Amino acid sequence: MVWALRIVWITLPLTAGAAASSMMNDWTDATQFVAAALLWIAWAVGLLAAVAPRPVSLTALRIVAPAFVVVAIVATIDGAPSTLASLGALAATVAALALASGHDIALVAANATAYGDEQRVLLRTPPALFLAPVPAARLAVGLAIAAPPLLLADEKWTLGIVSLLLAVPLVLVLTRALHGLSRRWGVVVPAGFVLLDPLTLSDPVLFLREKIASMGAADAAAAPDGVLDLRLGAAAGSVALVFTEPAELQRSGRGRRGGATVTAREVRFAVVRRDELLALAARRIRVN
Repeated sequence: MVWALRIVWITLPLTAGAAASSMMNDWTDATQFVAAALLWIAWAVGLLAAVAPRPVSLTALRIVAPAFVVVAIVATIDGAPSTLASLGALAATVAALALASGHDIALVAANATAYGDEQRVLLRTPPALFLAPVPAARLAVGLAIAAPPLLLADEKWTLGIVSLLLAVPLVLVLTRALHGLSRRWGVVVPAGFVLLDPLTLSDPVLFLREKIASMGAADAAAAPDGVLDLRLGAAAGSVALVFTEPAELQRSGRGRRGGATVTAREVRFAVVRRDELLALAARRIRVN
């Protein structure tokens, strides 16, 4: 899938470039130049992310890919390119978005920055975020980046300056939040198991293998009383981590304030490809 993403992304200028170019025919020369520059920069960022995946570049790729789909949709509605070119652009950008949103590229990006003998697995994105807030945030970042230079190039000075002033804090806040989703991992290390989840934990937590009683598949149902549930509604791929004695964790809090310290003898979380995690963990941890 990673190689499929690379091939699709490399061919985007051929499959979707004509549609984007036709859409801009009636624009001013300055606006056309700025729009073309933005599209080429975005394509280059996505290509770098596909060829050399990292958590930061993964965040950028997942912002750029839906923006290209929006451009293809606008070009299709505008009716400037031919029907064949419109359909080709739409199909290519949707394929690129689907591959960029997949687990394969995210796994490669996560493990590209792994330290030594460790293996990272992905925590599942909470459904409540995945269905609406995350796509909306990505589209908002793309719009906030593109709108100010396009408005200024079109000599709409007031709107351009206002949008620029609004875009800077918006992009900073949303990209930080989106990047947090690219850094939600479970990590199998020689000493045991690490949970790194900015959404639920203020800091990464290392559970020493000597203090892990067992790790295994868990029911998708709600966790019983006394079990710390970190799944945030993601039921598939549930894993139960049981300790020999209560473990202490620092829950994440709002803003810069730290969350409450909690203790639990069992923690539940949800991962992508649970069987692979349990196979990796079986080398060092008691798995049931």
